[in-house]
Amino acid sequence: MNSGSAQATVSLVSLFFMGGVFMWPLLAFSVAAVALSLERAAYLLYHSLRLDDLAKATLAYLKADDAAVAAAYLQPLAKRRIGARILLVLVRRANLSERRLEKAVEAEALSCISRLENGCGFLTAIGSLAPLTGFLGTVSGMIGAFKSISEAAEVSAQIVADGIYEALITTEFGLIIAIVALTAHSLVTHAIDRFAAETEKTCSELIAEIAVRNEAGAANAGRSATAKAI
Repeated sequence: MNSGSAQATVSLVSLFFMGGVFMWPLLAFSVAAVALSLERAAYLLYHSLRLDDLAKATLAYLKADDAAVAAAYLQPLAKRRIGARILLVLVRRANLSERRLEKAVEAEALSCISRLENGCGFLTAIGSLAPLTGFLGTVSGMIGAFKSISEAAEVSAQIVADGIYEALITTEFGLIIAIVALTAHSLVTHAIDRFAAETEKTCSELIAEIAVRNEAGAANAGRSATAKAI
């Protein structure tokens, strides 16, 4: 078992050095892609994107005209849950007009989503640069292979095969790195897009509820003022 593992390690190291100088930037890309993927996964798991339970509880508090209680409920959750941060802004500014409230919630949501997307641009860049770097290494290797062929007194299939074999190593590694980076990017952006859509829907429902409550409160205040005047 250990012998097989050692042989695999030696084989991988041998392939790395056979790939030439372009394997070094590919190594950097691979480390960056794995590190960014794990960091984004850990961040999304730590900052839960679940919103349905928060929306249900907040709506219940708002229907009971308990915005202060809703804020007290959301405050401790805002440290870890992105949705709680957005809803906390909403309930704390429930006294604003509907348009101003929408602007405040939108600004907070954009800020939170921007933090969720940190590193996604680098994953996209790695997904584009890695195969190009691999292809550049392949072209460089092919140039060396044809140079060896031109200098050889007798051209054999082994000379051609060995040169092409070494040249294609960088392309393979570049494509593998690109697949990892772009897969991680797709999964992360899908989770963020789904959260953004759910947040927009939830906030629209809560703002509508707040607007109805504010209008009812204003109407009651107007009737009370009229009654006192009479």
